[in-house]
Amino acid sequence: MRASAFLYPWDVTGDPAAPDLLAGLGLHGATLAAAYHSTRALTPRHPARRIVTAPHFAAYYPPDPARWRGRALRPAAQHWLDGEDPFGEAATALAGAGLEVHSWVVLAHNSRLGRENPRCTVRNAYGEHYPWAPCIAQEEVVEYCADLAAEAAVRPGTTGTELESCGWYGLAHLHAHDKIGGVPLGPAGQFLMSLCFCPACRTGYGPDAEALRAAVRTALEPLWRGAPEPDLPEEWDRIERLLGADLAATARTHRLAAARRLQRAAVAAVRAAAPPGFRILLHADPVPHRSGPNPGVETGWLLDLADGLVLPHHLLPLAAPHRRPGTVLAANRPMVAALGGGPPQDVAGADELRLYHAGLASDTDLAAVRQLLNPR
Repeated sequence: MRASAFLYPWDVTGDPAAPDLLAGLGLHGATLAAAYHSTRALTPRHPARRIVTAPHFAAYYPPDPARWRGRALRPAAQHWLDGEDPFGEAATALAGAGLEVHSWVVLAHNSRLGRENPRCTVRNAYGEHYPWAPCIAQEEVVEYCADLAAEAAVRPGTTGTELESCGWYGLAHLHAHDKIGGVPLGPAGQFLMSLCFCPACRTGYGPDAEALRAAVRTALEPLWRGAPEPDLPEEWDRIERLLGADLAATARTHRLAAARRLQRAAVAAVRAAAPPGFRILLHADPVPHRSGPNPGVETGWLLDLADGLVLPHHLLPLAAPHRRPGTVLAANRPMVAALGGGPPQDVAGADELRLYHAGLASDTDLAAVRQLLNPR
């Protein structure tokens, strides 16, 4: 099975030993961040650094000034790594070690963009903005994501791209100093708190918009007081019980249509910019109403559009019935033991393997991957 590992440019730039070390694990490729959200990351083997703090979303290549001139929504440049093109430097080094490089592009998740342009973000039923979550029902956001996808995905030396957050983002977010877990919400509560009521979404819901907003707030009140969600095995059945079938359908219809528009625009933009044979994969969850970095998608429809999906490994069985000849279902498996990962033994049904994350991994983690990919 072909295996790739996720990497940040700083895992490679300034470390001449990194490409050969990674290739020696038995990996076929690397999924390298080209446009990525804020983070704080460990680099346990780098000769010059141990902690990298990326304070905001940034492009790790030089954005084209002509493409973004005069636009409020645009990728920011990074200033915490040396050089104008750390992505290009890392991609060249990895390709030189025989690894195929896919660009890793985060789209509808950008806290800096949201703070500077709150009108473009998800607004919940209480009127509160989520700065980390651009609203994909807004045409300005779709245009930004499509242009970012085209520019960040098709970089010199890449053979494909993997688009993260190409869909709805919602309440769930690894926020700094997070304190929202005092009342734990189940999947239905998460869905209700992720519904957007910005002007574009209210238009999308049609005449039921205000009734939907009121129903969301009413349904959430018992949950805030500690009541359990409806005792039903299926997530969507719980949502229908809380909202009523008609209003739940109103929400789902609008959100699926918006997700399709974004995904169609992003894939088309990359296709137009890419050479023949360039692969386009989307990070996804095969349960369509979910949101997050692996947003819920209509798997069958999307596999007619893109070349494949990168899925959390435990969700592969839900996507498998929709695979097509020539498409890829890649299992995304955490490999870092200290972050809850381990040797990826349970990836039956996957066409390819993605390991998260080689740059964060200890030497012990890497040894386990080497043993897995190079069995004697």
